[in-house]
Amino acid sequence: MKLFRFGPLGKERPGVIIAQARLDVSRFGEDYNERFFESDGLARLEKWLGANLENCPVVPPDARLGSCISRPSKIICVGLNYVRHAHETNAPIPKEPILFFKSTTALCGPYDNVVIPKRSFKTDWEVELAVVIGKVARHVEERRALDFVAGYALHNDYSERAFQLERGGQWVKGKSADTFAPLGPLLVTADEIEDPNNLSLWLTVNNERLQDSTTSDMIFPVPVLISYISQFMTLLPGDVISTGTPSGVGLGLKPPRFVRPGDVIELGIDRLGTQRQIAVSYEEQPA
Repeated sequence: MKLFRFGPLGKERPGVIIAQARLDVSRFGEDYNERFFESDGLARLEKWLGANLENCPVVPPDARLGSCISRPSKIICVGLNYVRHAHETNAPIPKEPILFFKSTTALCGPYDNVVIPKRSFKTDWEVELAVVIGKVARHVEERRALDFVAGYALHNDYSERAFQLERGGQWVKGKSADTFAPLGPLLVTADEIEDPNNLSLWLTVNNERLQDSTTSDMIFPVPVLISYISQFMTLLPGDVISTGTPSGVGLGLKPPRFVRPGDVIELGIDRLGTQRQIAVSYEEQPA
């Protein structure tokens, strides 16, 4: 299945795509959140659709799309997880995954504006594959890791590099501004993605392609990441693991280049859809 959420910010409703049609499944009565995933919501929704498909309204084409899942308990990110990205930042290849958190208040829709934070001069882009956990995971073995995946989504892990690297070296500060985690447009269920480590991903800024790679360049593939992270914390249904970005970020360009008001950032991953954000300054936002 392909799931999405639509409607005004904070009032999103659940939808599904069936035969290319975007359908409103609000009558199912549940959002795509922790409770939905932990209670076998994907199977229950599929069964419900079998009996109620004809009664599902079509979502208007101009409806705003929100994050494809409701706010999770945590967003866990992986740093320097692509070989060429490590090289472009002059960092050694990690011997173990580098982990950090991103505030869940950074979540937004795939076509919402990205807001350059107040006093920011180094906002950067990062196309990433996001993994959404489908059931409680603790001390998971690698060979079973994909059994814990509900689905996959496209994520732009926006990063303010000065906040991240020059304000105490705590990455979370550079990753957590409002609008810094557009997720979606789709949550594509795991059964539709045969190999998450063989997907093309790309990103352009003002139509210039700057990131162009595949998830096969990951240092630590998806099963390794799920297993590894589950040794240190309990992964809850709906939790997001953002698996790292390939080369081509602004920090790695010579000279470095960062997001400016008016820039148009577009990105995509095979079978997971595309995103588009227009950059605006903090001062441009309504009070």
